[in-house]
Amino acid sequence: MNRFRYFMTAATLFLVFTQAPLPGLAAASELDPAARQSMEQVIEQYIRAHPEVIEQSLQALETKREAEEKAKQKVALAAHQRELFNDPTSPVSGNASGEITLVEFFDYRCGYCKRAAGAVTQLQHEDSRVRVIYKDFPILGETSELAAKAALASQTQGKHQAFHEAMLAFKGDLTKESLLSLAGDVGLDTTKLEADMRNPEWQKVIDTNRALARTLGISGTPGFIVGTELVPGALDLNGLKELIARGTSAR
Repeated sequence: MNRFRYFMTAATLFLVFTQAPLPGLAAASELDPAARQSMEQVIEQYIRAHPEVIEQSLQALETKREAEEKAKQKVALAAHQRELFNDPTSPVSGNASGEITLVEFFDYRCGYCKRAAGAVTQLQHEDSRVRVIYKDFPILGETSELAAKAALASQTQGKHQAFHEAMLAFKGDLTKESLLSLAGDVGLDTTKLEADMRNPEWQKVIDTNRALARTLGISGTPGFIVGTELVPGALDLNGLKELIARGTSAR
């Protein structure tokens, strides 16, 4: 196909699918039926001869949409730095005054969160600059929400980190009984914990986290944030270090 015909075919595809006129050309909707039919035949013949064009166009469209979504997400992350990094209701571990902050949205019943948990703990051992902020984001049902409330309530006894790691390391089904058993194992007073779990403040924290996640476009767990970059899905230790390196260099 020569260059002129290629251009005309591309222009025709554009016209037919968008109904928008190009300079010097009428919109497809303004053509007489015979001319429109002729154009449609050219399009059909071209697509039959070059089916890869459709796939390439869809890939390009998807890439464009992903880039646009990423840009919107960065703007949202920049606009909500205070809620992400300075919310006093969010549990913190690692270096409380560390120069690098890693935020994790997670669910205690999420398999991917469990997979990443060891790497998050190891990161804190290896890098004393890191502060980790936990955003309880229970998305897997009532038991997930119960686990989040138990973890948040454990802060009143100063045992959050131990309890947090124990729940993520637990291989069985998280039930109220297993939660209390794990709590006892890490030294929590389970009677006090049960009473503290009824504090309505924890539901407010969870609801706030859900609203923030929705604003940032987070729909699954885990989700890791450093600065204005969000990476969804489980990360291993190297992945977390790379995220931190990018966040550090971007400052």
